[in-house]
Order: sequence, then C-alpha cells, then structure tokens
Amino acid sequence: MPPAFDTDAAPGRLTRWLLIVALASLALRFWIAHALPITGDEAFFYWWGVYPDWGYYDHPPMVGWLIWLMRTLFGEASWAIRLPVVLLPLATGATLWWALKPLSRERAAWAVLLFWLAPVNWLNSLITTDTPLIFWSLLSAGALLRAERRETLDGRAWGLYALCGVFIGCAFLSKYFSVVLGLAYLLYFALYRRERWLGLALIVLCALPGPLINLWWNMGHGWANIMFNAINRNQDAAFAWSHPLSYLGMLAYLLTPAVLWLGFKHRAALGNTARQQRLVAVLIVVPLLFFALLSLKKTVGLHWVLAFYPFVFVLLAFALPQAALKNCAKGMAWFTALHVLAVVAIGFTHVEQWQGKPRYYSMVRSFKTVELLAQVRTPDSVLMADAYAPAAAYGYALGQYVPVFGPGKFHARQDDLLVDYSVYDGKTVRIIVSDGEPPPLDGYRPYFDSVQPLSFVQNGVTFHAVEGRNFHYEAYRQGVLKEIFDRYYAIPTWLPMTGCPFCVRYCGQVQCPKP
Repeated sequence: MPPAFDTDAAPGRLTRWLLIVALASLALRFWIAHALPITGDEAFFYWWGVYPDWGYYDHPPMVGWLIWLMRTLFGEASWAIRLPVVLLPLATGATLWWALKPLSRERAAWAVLLFWLAPVNWLNSLITTDTPLIFWSLLSAGALLRAERRETLDGRAWGLYALCGVFIGCAFLSKYFSVVLGLAYLLYFALYRRERWLGLALIVLCALPGPLINLWWNMGHGWANIMFNAINRNQDAAFAWSHPLSYLGMLAYLLTPAVLWLGFKHRAALGNTARQQRLVAVLIVVPLLFFALLSLKKTVGLHWVLAFYPFVFVLLAFALPQAALKNCAKGMAWFTALHVLAVVAIGFTHVEQWQGKPRYYSMVRSFKTVELLAQVRTPDSVLMADAYAPAAAYGYALGQYVPVFGPGKFHARQDDLLVDYSVYDGKTVRIIVSDGEPPPLDGYRPYFDSVQPLSFVQNGVTFHAVEGRNFHYEAYRQGVLKEIFDRYYAIPTWLPMTGCPFCVRYCGQVQCPKP
C-alpha cells in the first residue's frame, strides 16, 4: 500500500460517522424486525430451529442452529428470530476492520463506512441461510487476509490459516455457495502463492469437518441436499437474456450509483490497487464471475452475492483518494436516505390502505395470519396448506407444524423428513389454498369420502380452502406420495445410502425399488 496511508488511527471525525451510521442503521433494522411479520421463507427456516438437526432437506443446518439459539435465549418473537441478521452488518464491519487494520487503520475505517452506508445494510432484517454464510465467509476471508500479511510462516500465520479453514467449514454448513469462496482461495494460491501451499493444505484440513458432517447427514437422508440443489431445483433452468441483465442491474443497485460513477472515474487507481491487493481482487472477481455464469441459466437472487460483494468496498477504500471517498460516502448516504424515508413512510401505513394493489392478498395473509386462521381452524379438523411457505407461516402463527397437502409448489420438501401422513388417516382435513382462486375439487376427491369448498373473508380478501372428510391415507400414498417419489427421489444408484426417511416411510426400505 502507498506509504502515505495513515496506519496509526482513523481520524476522529470518521470514527464519529462510523458510530452514527452503525447505531442509526441498527435502530432501523431492529424496528423493521419487530414490525414486519415473519415471511414464508423465514417461517420455513424457523421450523429448522424447532427441530434442530445436522441438515435439512434443501440446505445445511447453520441457520436452523442460529434460530434454535435465538428461540432458546429470547423466545418466539419475530425480532428474536431475526436478531442475528439485525446484528450482522455490525459483525461484518468489525470483521472488515480486524482484517484490514494492519494495512491502514484509516482506510479500514473507510471500507467499513462505505459498506455500512449501502442500502441493503440498513434494510435487510430477514433471516435466511445467507445470514450465517455472510458472517463465516467474511471471518474466513479476514483470517486469510491477516495470514497473508505475515512475512514468515510463524505460529501466528499457521493459526490464522487454521482459523480460515475452520470458518469456511462453518460457512459450508451454512450454504453451499461457500464453495465459491473455496474456489477463490484455490485460484489465489495457484496463481500467486504457490510457495505457501502448506497454508492452503492447512485451510483444507481444518475445513473438512463441515463437508464431512454434511456428507454423513446426506447419506442417511436420501442425499436430500444433492437432489434438491443439483437436480430438482434446476429442472427448468434455461437461458434467457433477462437473467444476466437482472444480475447486472442487481449489482449496480447493491453498489449504488455513487460507487459506480466514482469507480469508473478512478478505474486506473482501482486497477493499480487490485494488482497490489491480489487476494482482495480474487475475492471479488471469482464470486461475481461465478454468479455471472450462473445467471445465464437462472435468476440470481440479490442475497446470493451478499457474502462476497463487501470486498468491492475494500478495494474502493484503498484505491480512491480522500476527496473521492468523501464524495462516495455522501452519494451513498443520499441514496440510502431515500430508501429509509420510503420504508418509514410505508411503515406508518395500514394494511387496508393497500387494498386494490397487486400485493394486497399476500399482505393480508402475512399481517392478518392469526385472524385468518381463527376463521379457518376448527377443533375437529387437521389444518394443512397446499404450498410450503404459507404452511410454514401458518404453523409459526399457531405454534404447531402445518403439513402440506399434495406435492406442494416448488421443491422445499421438509415434510418428507418430518411428516407421517398415516397418522391423519380417517380425519377431517382443511386445506388452505395459496393462490387466491377457488380450488378445483377433483384433485382432492380421491383422498376423502367427501370434499367441499370453503371461503373466508379477511380484510376484504377472500381466501379459499377445501374441507375433506375421512382422509384415505392409502389412496394418498399411491397417488400423491408416489408422484413425489417419482419426481424427487430418482437417487443415482452409485450414491451410497444409509437411510432415507421418505423411502422408509413410503415403502419400508432405505431405497424404494424403481417401478
């Protein structure tokens, strides 16, 4: 780094701004976490915290462990479940500071400030699998950055390499996108640090428990993670220009117009800094290029890149001159302020004020869940839904797990691990329909003695349900469960299996024979 950098302390004014931004953004996130009802996706993860395990149908277990801890410490309130993501930007900023302060305390402070000023770090209060992924990934990369500052492979360096491995192992237990970080490490050592291959070997060794835990769990659960992520969820993947274009637009939004403009204006300085800070450059280029390639076939979610894009702000902080950094911070602050004002304004509206808007149906379902369920639920019936996200949200509101009737929508098949439908044989079942349209009854008749449509009005919105009397499990097993098996359990025979809860329940064997 240029010798002109102040390596002793961040200026007092910059420190004050860091404190102001940290506290203000924390207050806003906590308010959102308290005021916003649990979303369907969050409720889906919530049940992982109710039934803690070494893995779940679609992802590794870390977010479930986090939610279990929050429930144990603070109870069932939405803010408690979301507390890890509310605190996440502060933890991420602290990690960036820890990783960068040996280079320059002032520039490290600028990196943290720019990162904290991004709108997503003010607004994101929804807990997802990306919450622990971001935390552990940044800790891992931070440990590697510190290790690479050691001129010799002394005990301190070995310890940092070991920490890097442990943390990326934890990231792997959070989400499989951690593999992208591993690819960045591999490329960095292969291109620039072959003389430190033992450091890479130690990283791999210390990371191994994470993948091994996941491998062991998958062997005993029908390779659920592999089937979901590699096969089932990608069946309809196809190229469309909208995918890469939306990815580029998403990146532009995350980085903000101020960063894009000043980054372009000072592109030469960015290039020079990237050549000096090769690890940081690799941590930016490899993940963003990976998602760019992925966007050729799939829509890339905004949250997917949040574990990797903070390093863009690191590059900016060490490349831009002081005046440009101040202008960048001002531009980002104004951009974020517009978001904050909009969110606060929306927060003081009532649900009824949105009547007639396209999202009003889902808003009523989210904000008036308890009132809706009070109408639908009866003591002598079993409540179910036809899709996973609504079912999870209903269950969170009721304090009891709500199964999905039928194959469900999308591929989030947690029911395959948790639910034994045979216990509902002979019972009356009420199934809430998720799309707001009267349900066709023919799809339900084979599994009951009789079915009838029901409707309930909540805040001006009509919700539909089906009541089926005397549930026939055997017919459901041959109709619905067989369809699920054929569609989602075509497990390759070469994969070794020690168990499969769905197959054992469906046909009494670890792997059901193919018809």
